[in-house]
Amino acid sequence: MTVHRARAAALAAVLTAAALSLTACGSAGSSAADTKAAGGKDAKTATSAADFGGMDALVAAAKKEGNLHVITLPRDWANYGELMDGFTAKYGIKIEDENPDGSSQDEINAIKSRKGQDRAPDVVDLGSAFALSAAADGILAPYKVVDFDKIPASMKDANGQSYNDYGGYMAIGCDAKKVGTCPKTFADLLKPDYKGMVALNGNPTKAGAAFGAVYAAALANGGSLDNIQPGIDFFGKLKANGNFNPVEATPATIEKGETPITVDWSYLSSGYADKFKDKGIDWQVSIPSDGSYAQYYNQAINKDAPHPAAARLWEEYLYSTAGQNGFLKGYATPALFDSMKSANTLDATLVAKLPVIDKPFTTFPTQAQTDAAKKVVTENWAKAIGG
Repeated sequence: MTVHRARAAALAAVLTAAALSLTACGSAGSSAADTKAAGGKDAKTATSAADFGGMDALVAAAKKEGNLHVITLPRDWANYGELMDGFTAKYGIKIEDENPDGSSQDEINAIKSRKGQDRAPDVVDLGSAFALSAAADGILAPYKVVDFDKIPASMKDANGQSYNDYGGYMAIGCDAKKVGTCPKTFADLLKPDYKGMVALNGNPTKAGAAFGAVYAAALANGGSLDNIQPGIDFFGKLKANGNFNPVEATPATIEKGETPITVDWSYLSSGYADKFKDKGIDWQVSIPSDGSYAQYYNQAINKDAPHPAAARLWEEYLYSTAGQNGFLKGYATPALFDSMKSANTLDATLVAKLPVIDKPFTTFPTQAQTDAAKKVVTENWAKAIGG
């Protein structure tokens, strides 16, 4: 499976302590026969496991539904394949994963266009800007997982309509056997040694990874969270000097040698390093010191989920110790990193494998800054790279 997942994304403000934790480191579903929780409460309006009568009753209700419909979750993204397999193995609930290479906007569109249909997504994993817009559209269900209070306040909607799940830094990945001396900063990417080599994971007008790359490049070139234009100009320079590669980077393009240098999320690039070890590819990963930028994604439940109990159990699973360490195994920093560190429930071996960050990113863009940046990218990206 390719890892494209063109997630258009942005960030809400994130607690500094959580940001510092990063340095430590479509088929149709089956109908739910009954959406009633314990005591006759509709599972679609349950805001906690307690509304079902406790976790055992939630598990029973979810098993009765028997299915969970997810969307745009590539198996190689933040260890989602293992997480989905683990959920099914533990609860016997079949997961149908539709459109794994889709975008956050695709997820929202699916919720809206399939309202009342059994093939609608039960849960979504969204960039923060899209989580906020989905909440504003009234399409998300408030639900607080058991450990909701342990999620930092600025990493969640107070009513539980969405909450951060995992995050990582923008990184430069490089096939050292093809490239020779790998670039380690954005400034390095402009060197003539890298003609036709530098690729992004998608288009920044749609893809969160590519949007993050432009934001990081802006920070590396005199820009700011209020001024993303220098990042667009930087990629314009890469295009002008012949270094920019328009091929959208995936594991397949890397393996074929089509995209020997990528600017992508650290957890994806670090995962590639493991994936390619046995294939003769020396994939090296660096967090550029001149453009440090990090981001979290967000979990949310469709207000009209066809499998509402399974949707809520999925969230409980992802925010359990097993689920959060599952993200960590995929080189992503889980939202509960700090509380799990205090409780000594983080997998220390996995924490030790997280990339070293020389310059932690601790001030995240506000919603207004993100909206403004997205507008500038939408208006100017095609002009900068010529199409």
